[in-house]
Amino acid sequence: CWSCLLDVNPYPNLLHFNKVRLGTSQGSRIALTLVPVPADDTPEVLNKALSGLSSRWKNWWVRGILTLAMISFFFIIIYLGPMVLMLIVLCVQIKCFQEIIHIGYSVYHSYHLPWFRTLSWYFLLCVNYFFYGETVTDYFFNLVQREEPLRILSKYHRLISFALYLTGFCMFVLSLVKKHYRLQFYMFGWTHVTLLIVVTQSHLIIHNLFEGMIWFIVPISCVICNDIMAYMFGFFFGRTPLIKLSPKKTWEGFIGGFFSTVVFGILLSYVMAGYSFFVCPVEFNSDHNSFEVDCVPSDLFQLQDYALPATLESLTGWPTVRLYPFQIHSISLSAFASLMGPFGGFFASGFKRAFKIKDFANTIPGHGGIMDRFDCQYLMATFVNVYIASFIRGPNPAKVVQQLLALRLDQQLNIFNSLKSHLIERGLLEDVA
Repeated sequence: CWSCLLDVNPYPNLLHFNKVRLGTSQGSRIALTLVPVPADDTPEVLNKALSGLSSRWKNWWVRGILTLAMISFFFIIIYLGPMVLMLIVLCVQIKCFQEIIHIGYSVYHSYHLPWFRTLSWYFLLCVNYFFYGETVTDYFFNLVQREEPLRILSKYHRLISFALYLTGFCMFVLSLVKKHYRLQFYMFGWTHVTLLIVVTQSHLIIHNLFEGMIWFIVPISCVICNDIMAYMFGFFFGRTPLIKLSPKKTWEGFIGGFFSTVVFGILLSYVMAGYSFFVCPVEFNSDHNSFEVDCVPSDLFQLQDYALPATLESLTGWPTVRLYPFQIHSISLSAFASLMGPFGGFFASGFKRAFKIKDFANTIPGHGGIMDRFDCQYLMATFVNVYIASFIRGPNPAKVVQQLLALRLDQQLNIFNSLKSHLIERGLLEDVA
């Protein structure tokens, strides 16, 4: 129905249809697939100022100006602290989800499927409730135990989460319409894969943030640096194509971005590791009823002397160098951001090519949608979380004590007697009984 398509098209006057031959029991038919093609979203002020430049240099200046604006905004939210950063991550997650869901909504002509958009957003709410509830219980145990409503929600959190999801699942089954079953299950799968990619990864970003802002800022800055430097090296020196999914990516940009990012990561880590505001985990202070970032920095953020190999010593004349241990870890983070992070972008490029779209949206002039800017960040978030769990995080005595205090008195006494017997057997405690 041409009139129906024209009525709901989110990009008026910019229709592009692909003919897809689909097999049916009655033979074959032709389906029309709508592919949204966004218009030029460059602000009129920039269009006038850059009107005399070629399209290549115009795009370079637009991307550069908007990049500086986004970096400035990034500095502002860092200054506002970890709780504001968490809210920004949540907002980015919602926008990325909206962009991906809208593509499915447009491409698969899901305009008349009952409850599709309602259920998509409902499932987003359910998954966020589950993940953020787990995070609050894990990191802010004292706050949860002090407030009666929060204590009840924490105790039955997983049951409530499952009940909410089950409600959405039943709503989906009840919404199934004859002759649209396959399309509805397509969109059900589309929604859940989007939730897996977007919500799970943003949840890991929040986990990294609560370990200390440095675990959020350094990785995300390395990805940004790699993106910028790879673009700059590719723009000025790029000659050799890197991958067919992204014809504009070059080996020169890839290699230049790698070395630039490693150096940037080491320098940024040195600057940030000296400030407790960046290295301390986020904690809830019961006395002041506030979230605080204040601690005695761990050994990871204390300067230490490292002996240089003989080759480097002969070149530099320095027998040792004084570094923060975190700088050594930053090499792994920046190397991953440079070598594996771009594959998140390649994955997104393949996704966009599959549906013949240039960008996920046109939110940011010259850059596309929010998802276009954060496609590499999701792989990075998972790596940082795995890295912390594997090489950094150890048993946390404070959390163990919190869990013990939540037990019944008889259970606490049993654990005390067991621990006392264990210490006596090892000779670390005298038996005064």
